[in-house]
Amino acid sequence: MKSLSVNALAAPTSGIRKIFNLAVKMDDCVKLMVGEPDFPTPEHIVEAACRALHEGKTGYTVSAGIPQLRALIAESVGKRKGIHADPEQQVIVTNGATGALYLSMKALLNPGDEIIIGVPLFSNYLGQAISIGAVPKFVTLREENGFIMDCEDLEKAVTPKTKAILLNSPSNPIGSIISPETLGKIAEIAVKHDLYVISDEVYQDYNYGGVPVVSIASFPGMQERTVIIDSFSKTYAMTGWRVGYAVSSPEMIRLMISMQDDVISCVNTMAQYAAVEALSGPQDSVGQMIDEFRVRRDLLVEGIEKIEGLKCVKPNGAFYLYVNISGTGLTSEDFAMRLLREARVAVVPGTAFGPGGTEYVRISYVTSQKNLLEGVKRISDFVKNL
Repeated sequence: MKSLSVNALAAPTSGIRKIFNLAVKMDDCVKLMVGEPDFPTPEHIVEAACRALHEGKTGYTVSAGIPQLRALIAESVGKRKGIHADPEQQVIVTNGATGALYLSMKALLNPGDEIIIGVPLFSNYLGQAISIGAVPKFVTLREENGFIMDCEDLEKAVTPKTKAILLNSPSNPIGSIISPETLGKIAEIAVKHDLYVISDEVYQDYNYGGVPVVSIASFPGMQERTVIIDSFSKTYAMTGWRVGYAVSSPEMIRLMISMQDDVISCVNTMAQYAAVEALSGPQDSVGQMIDEFRVRRDLLVEGIEKIEGLKCVKPNGAFYLYVNISGTGLTSEDFAMRLLREARVAVVPGTAFGPGGTEYVRISYVTSQKNLLEGVKRISDFVKNL
């Protein structure tokens, strides 16, 4: 038989999924590896989905998403990001943020085109880029810089084949936020070299007050060359509902709509009506979740910093802690696997987030304070016994 797609075969498998598959089979395991809020979807959002079902809203929608939702997204983007977007021409509702990411890469990149990505990175970026034949070019985000992209390194990474930069702020797996000053410099580089920017902003609301969160699309000359990626998953605890969106130029959105029509027709109808309620209904739950995550972050950082051999940069956003474990003498994969087997604590090795992660692990603080304290205790005991 002839071989399967070379690009599909080249896409890496998820290092997060490997740990997850082992951890879910274990009893008494403190699971600090997942990247989703541990809160339920707010009841008023669930009720909106139920109403949609009872009202018979169970058929296909237009591929771009129901007009009511696109209008609310455009309004939200205006308020939260300071960007004017035409809901009919510049907004698409997608199957989660990952769906928006893939459609934007597919619409933008030809085989052989280079896309610059900071590492460590969200692992889906790498798999998606490779699967469509694009070439990821890595810029190392260094710990001594707070894991923020150095603009000199970015400029050096640009070649005649470079077509786009992918940004993630606040970031997964680091929790870092790119300052407005640095974003302005990145914008200048993008304009200078005529580059597009895919800006993953799904953690925008998870900002703990250290650095303001700004969209690069709000800088001069950037809106027409930026694809904003966002989602309902993190802000409204709707990970399983699979509703995300992209905001970009009419030309880009038109291509994304066409491809979405070919692949999934449209996003789940009842989930779209739930998203309408998420944006138009009470927002109390959002603030409550973020306040709780701030407390958890502080609790986790304090605990990890007390463990000899471990160190971390306190994150300003998202809900992850990227921990340097080089002082233990173990590689990230050895540390994560031994911690899982010997202490029953699940964390993700840094190698799951691109090249250069051998000295790090990612800890998610999307669990109760009680579980976090137990996890820190077990990690401390594990490190002491090495």
